[in-house]
Amino acid sequence: MCEEVSPDVVEQDQVNKILTAVVQGMNPSEGSNDVRLAATRALYNALSFAQANFSNDMERDYIMKVVCEATLSPEVKIRQAAFECLVSISSSYYDKLAPYMQDIFNITAKAVREDEEPVALQAIEFWSSICDEEIDIIDEYGGDFTGDSDIPCFYFIKQALPALVPMLLETLLKQEEDQDQDEGAWNLAMAGGTCLGLVARTVGDDIVPLVMPFIEENITKPDWRQREGATYAFGSILEGPSPNKLTPLVNVALNFMLTALTNDPNSHVKDTTAWTLGRIFEFLHGSTIDTPIITQANCQQIITVLLQSMKDAPNVAEKACGALYFLAQGYEDIGQTSPLTPYFQEIVQSLLSVTHREDAGESRLRTAAYETLNEVVRCCTDETAPMVLQLVPVIMMELHKNLEAHNLSSDERQKQNELQGLLCGCLQVIIQKLGSSDQTKYGFMQYADQIMNLFLRVFACRSATVHEEAMLAIGALAYATGPDFAKYMPEFYKYLEMGLQNFEEYQVCAVTVGVVGDICRALEEKVLPWCDGIMTQLLKDLSSNQLHRSVKPPIFSCFGDIALAIGDNFEKYLMYAMPMLQSAAELSAHTSNADDELVEYTNLLRNGILEAYSGIFQGFKNSPKTQLLIPYAPHIVQFLDLIYLEKDMDDVVMKTAIGVLGDLADTLGSNAGSLIQQSLSSKDFLNECLSSDDHLIQESAEWTKLAISRAISI
Repeated sequence: MCEEVSPDVVEQDQVNKILTAVVQGMNPSEGSNDVRLAATRALYNALSFAQANFSNDMERDYIMKVVCEATLSPEVKIRQAAFECLVSISSSYYDKLAPYMQDIFNITAKAVREDEEPVALQAIEFWSSICDEEIDIIDEYGGDFTGDSDIPCFYFIKQALPALVPMLLETLLKQEEDQDQDEGAWNLAMAGGTCLGLVARTVGDDIVPLVMPFIEENITKPDWRQREGATYAFGSILEGPSPNKLTPLVNVALNFMLTALTNDPNSHVKDTTAWTLGRIFEFLHGSTIDTPIITQANCQQIITVLLQSMKDAPNVAEKACGALYFLAQGYEDIGQTSPLTPYFQEIVQSLLSVTHREDAGESRLRTAAYETLNEVVRCCTDETAPMVLQLVPVIMMELHKNLEAHNLSSDERQKQNELQGLLCGCLQVIIQKLGSSDQTKYGFMQYADQIMNLFLRVFACRSATVHEEAMLAIGALAYATGPDFAKYMPEFYKYLEMGLQNFEEYQVCAVTVGVVGDICRALEEKVLPWCDGIMTQLLKDLSSNQLHRSVKPPIFSCFGDIALAIGDNFEKYLMYAMPMLQSAAELSAHTSNADDELVEYTNLLRNGILEAYSGIFQGFKNSPKTQLLIPYAPHIVQFLDLIYLEKDMDDVVMKTAIGVLGDLADTLGSNAGSLIQQSLSSKDFLNECLSSDDHLIQESAEWTKLAISRAISI
């Protein structure tokens, strides 16, 4: 009952009775272990509606006493359930925990060091949960706690640091000999390392001096557990502390790690070393770091070691791919020349070899190799574009071979589908890279027909996961081929329609809607013959109760793409599209008392609606039919007023909204000018955007100010 009932429908009197019964059931003198266990689990589910009880000192003290006593029960399942209650309390009632933290630390430390694994894991989870709470508070208020803060930060982690870190470091030495990385097994060492990483994010630089002695003491020990634990500790603390604090340590450690990855006799140590290198490249390498960790001097050694490790056991090879992924990503914004350019061919060759390994199905190795190949291509410079072009026939041949395989078992069929998805994803990245580079665009076009033909064959296989990847790749192809994409539409349209009708796999539906936008931008007016079918399907989607709500914002946005492409030919859809936009706008304008998730979704919805309005107004600009839009203008101004006054729009919505105000003035001229002058908040909204720190919002507002002044002076 406690699990199923919504907190909103339970009256406080009933809550008190439920909690009294549950807490009584947890009392050791009241009944059997079965009753105590059931009561402890019931309390876990009742915590969501116990706010009033947790605000009452006496009642809270009593609940906490009973829970803490249950963590010491002789019965392991009761101890585990009691710690689960503590984890839940830590996230729901963080601000009420201060008086109990010393006792909780003692209880959790004892459990982590002495209790059975299921209990110890929950005890660690308590501290991970406290970290999550403090990270959120610090992120939201930037450590500046004023009267505005809903919940102050008590810095529990900072206070517990001298005792908490040694306890977590001990867990890192409790690895299991046969722990199978492929199964995602969760054990004490993994939980301890994860918590240590969260602690590092919570306290930053303060963690480094507490962890370094442990690393230095264990990193060269003969027992693999100590070497692996030390490496894991180092990898865990790389996110949080400042680069200035970590860079000198990493410069010392890097050479050691590269040697260990090549020479350590233990596979677990190699696995964790490759993972740690990936973390170094992820957090301490790239355009934002002052002192480069990767230099001309060590770049070749790093690449040699990583490519060599890709031939190692699947779990080690997978982590080596991950390290290379972040190494490539660090050079994304580098401009013309990248240190990776001389090794590009060799890197690509090695990654392709990994995808052909017989054991590439283990440890997600094949997937990691393709993801890394994609990142290497995505982040490469124009210099390497001709080499990327040579990849096209290679990946096309892989996809062709895959599509030729028939009479497969269901297991083989699943693997075939996974590989199809990876190959479509790879082609998408290659198309995006080549389609945006002038020097290779012409060379790429010779393959466009064959690529499209392969994608159509993929669609004919009717697999939802692959459908999504192939759709995204077609969106990239439409962008690259521009108006020439029109020749593929007769054959492709049926699959486009199938995607728009796919309510069950709503991600496929959402991706397909996005691709309609790509096609509109590519074809412009040439998309007209297909618009009746597309608009009919989009309107049908919006009217359906089966449609997942996440698909609605992209559909509205797509209206704008269609209107921009076909201009005032959108006239025949206005009477259907505008009422839908209006009713969605009314729903999204009022969000008082909404939770964070709903506010986030509402902002997505508003942005979709505003993008639709923007596209429609821009599409009709300078057309004799602009007067058709005049009846809708008052509602749009009212919508902009309402969302401004709600004060919960994010920067993306702000930029789109101020742009729509400009579009309104720009397209309707004096007909909009008077409406805008009468508006409740347009002037305040415009001034707020003009003084925004975000230069994109500022630019948009400058343009809107001009458009409005033109409209008013007409």
